[in-house]
Amino acid sequence: MESSGDAVAQFERFVERHGRELGRLAYLLCGDHDAADDLTGDAFLAAWRQWDTVRASDYPLAYVRRAMVNLATSRIRRLTRERRRLVLFRHDAAQVSHGPDGAAVLDVRAALLRLPARRRACLVLRYAFDIPEAEVAQILGISVGTVKSQTSRAVEQFRRALGDAAPPSAAGPLRSRLRPEVDGG
Repeated sequence: MESSGDAVAQFERFVERHGRELGRLAYLLCGDHDAADDLTGDAFLAAWRQWDTVRASDYPLAYVRRAMVNLATSRIRRLTRERRRLVLFRHDAAQVSHGPDGAAVLDVRAALLRLPARRRACLVLRYAFDIPEAEVAQILGISVGTVKSQTSRAVEQFRRALGDAAPPSAAGPLRSRLRPEVDGG
């Protein structure tokens, strides 16, 4: 039987090894640095609470990614409900972005945030993190075919939003547009 100190040490190593990547995933899922920090912390808290289950799984990182996607989806739904309530009171619910972001970064962020949550998750996991379709399917709890179709639709919607004339099969421009966003955060 392992001591609680061993579990703590394993969890700390897991956080050290995967914290940055999970933080970038959180940022791409929600588009805001502060919200991404909160989302990352919430995902790690959830993982710690279930650490025995997480570390016993075949893919602990996939387990935590899935938790993060679920938390992000819940957050987006909550924010949508809050914004609808604000509109009822005739408050301006539009967010203004302040900071050093360039127009291109804002365009990418806006295009990502316009995608439905599942499409955004598929696009980010596939192209920003180069995760294979089968692993994305496992993370999201969907079939590989659904990953393919959602990713394809996300790519087209993303390209239309950005006004990109590149052929749909060219993943390179997507990576180059997503990666600066990833590395900038």
